[in-house]
Amino acid sequence: MKSSNFEEYALTKAQHILKAKNIAPLLAQIESLPKIESTFYSDNGIHICTSQTLDSKVCERLYNLAYTLKPWRKGPFFLFDIHIESEWKSFIKWQILAPHCDLGGKRVADVGCNNGYYMFEMLLHNKANAPSKIIGFDPSGVFKAQFDFMNHFIGAPLDFELLGVEDLPMFCQNKQSYFDIIFCLGVLYHRLSPIETLKQLYQSLNANGEVILDTLIYEHELQICLCPSPSYAKMSNVYFIPSVAALKGWCERAKFTSFEILGFKATTTAEQAKSKWVDSQSLDGFLNATQTLTIEGYPPPLRGYFKIKK
Repeated sequence: MKSSNFEEYALTKAQHILKAKNIAPLLAQIESLPKIESTFYSDNGIHICTSQTLDSKVCERLYNLAYTLKPWRKGPFFLFDIHIESEWKSFIKWQILAPHCDLGGKRVADVGCNNGYYMFEMLLHNKANAPSKIIGFDPSGVFKAQFDFMNHFIGAPLDFELLGVEDLPMFCQNKQSYFDIIFCLGVLYHRLSPIETLKQLYQSLNANGEVILDTLIYEHELQICLCPSPSYAKMSNVYFIPSVAALKGWCERAKFTSFEILGFKATTTAEQAKSKWVDSQSLDGFLNATQTLTIEGYPPPLRGYFKIKK
């Protein structure tokens, strides 16, 4: 695809996404918010602070807009006096991954970035040696609006593209610039062709680049995967949950040369739970009464964390 054709494709896709969910008016509201001098830091969530005394009407406006932007999946965020209690306590995953991440001076992508929570964490990971560039990719207008809302006050040097992982190779080719590190967190089991997805990640890396991968894992010694039907933990868009051996084989087929296990963690309600900032069920509604199986009778969620290198 020629550069001009890809740019037209990306623009058309973004316009369609924003129109389909009527997101453009929300983006306009965010753009019209007052500028408030702020700082931000990480402490079991992203905290945005100001030394200014905020007018009660401004606080009410911010709260109402934040509430309109539901569902908040990733977080939590503490915007001044507003505590946005997201479904996921995303800092738990970040605390697992952060010790394995050397982002200094690197060009970084976050594929399936949601509202950008992990991108904010990446900026704060090592302020003295920050990434040279961070770009998030997610084809969700609501998540783009949430990101814009938070970054209106943070003012971080981050980019958000309304593109999916399938668009990543063409994006890199169009920009003639590839990534040193790609985060792919909670995406692979949602893809109909996981090996093709791994190939797309591989194609988007610089030489010796690496992927930080988080995915559901099926505990088994053989190279097999669980193919749940009609859903897994009430998620109808979960297609393949591999054993570690199967995942390693997928990565080898995609031409990755190194496969490192960073850790495993069972998902619990301490990490994923419903709140007033989410309109749907959460983990406690996805498991059986004893929380030993999913509601469909499958093993409960177990996540694996991996570093794979080109």
